[in-house]
Amino acid sequence: MADQSVLVIIPAYNEAASIVATVNAVIATGFDYVVVNDGSRDNTLDICREHGFNVLDLPQNLGIGGAVQAGHKYARAHGYSIDIQFDGDGQHDASYLEALVDAVHEGRDLVIGSRFLEPTDGFQSTVMRRVGKTWLSGCLKLMARVRVTDPTSGFRACGPRAIELFCNSYPIDYPEPESIALAARSGLTLGEIPVVMHERQGGVSSINALASVYYMIKVSLAIAITCAFHHRKG
Repeated sequence: MADQSVLVIIPAYNEAASIVATVNAVIATGFDYVVVNDGSRDNTLDICREHGFNVLDLPQNLGIGGAVQAGHKYARAHGYSIDIQFDGDGQHDASYLEALVDAVHEGRDLVIGSRFLEPTDGFQSTVMRRVGKTWLSGCLKLMARVRVTDPTSGFRACGPRAIELFCNSYPIDYPEPESIALAARSGLTLGEIPVVMHERQGGVSSINALASVYYMIKVSLAIAITCAFHHRKG
């Protein structure tokens, strides 16, 4: 019996090709869930309604940060003590949901599912993205004084303190690394567990090879600003 205090947040933007399989995988675990339809321009919303999925429909596209924050606010409003981001593109593996929940119960405020914590045969993204991952890990270690092996992972669980923090403040663009810095500087405890991820089952990534350098520069500056304006607590 899955923990009924846990909500799985499934942000979805133009994920018509993968949303049914993604939601069904979560349903099979027994956890509660909500699909956050981020103003999709395809028929993602229609598919969710046809299948009777629990869906929060945003009237316009807010970006991944806005969609995830809407999910956190939904979790808080409905009394969930843990929520888990589980992307709608089919990359995340629902068999790791329980392990993320366990790590929160063990005392972590924010737990990240990492592709790089242990050797794995799973999908580990492109070469440029792995370079960016290494760079951002270094930025977080230097500026936020936190060690994270997979800073761009969107597969993550939040306990009550992280939910409250992210309801009040959450980055909009490319939020994963910046939100880690925000959590660390706010005195939250962070952890990672090893996970296996899959290639996208459909849709198109918001970050292509040409945008990778821009992404690294922008996120590095965002981390620096976050660390400068949030004095480390704890």
